[in-house]
Amino acid sequence: MSGRFSFGFCAIAFVLSFVFPGIGLAQGNSLRNQLIGTWIYVSSTGTREDGSAVQRPSLQGAVTYTAEGRFHFITVRTDAPKYASGDSARPSPEEAMAVASGVVAYTGTYTVDESTRTIHVNIETSSFPNLVGAPNQRRIVTSITDDEDGVLVNVHQSAHTRRHNS
Repeated sequence: MSGRFSFGFCAIAFVLSFVFPGIGLAQGNSLRNQLIGTWIYVSSTGTREDGSAVQRPSLQGAVTYTAEGRFHFITVRTDAPKYASGDSARPSPEEAMAVASGVVAYTGTYTVDESTRTIHVNIETSSFPNLVGAPNQRRIVTSITDDEDGVLVNVHQSAHTRRHNS
């Protein structure tokens, strides 16, 4: 599995922005309803198939889950170079490569299996074409807890998402 491909499946941490401030964490509220909103990227961890850690660059980004079953995901390296020309249509080859290799974006549909606490995604469009239609695209939510700092969501055992309490 290539590093870029495995990145698409790594566990990722986000902070939920208050797009839907009325949605709260309550017993009996479905996992799907708890995920709806825009989650701001905080950090990520990943492991290779051999168990070794995957080094992660510094990133910014977000993922949005809509009530209609759509999702949008994007991360961008924070150390991407500014274009010397100042023109987004005229990067140098090195600048273009650095930016293109530092962006992962995809969108599509999702479903939630409440019994296994698994988010299944169907990627329809991606900045990395190999993700489009790839099988077994899932994120397992291992826990959701609420504390004074916000809502923490553990995804695929090593990622964390947080929605701050208002």
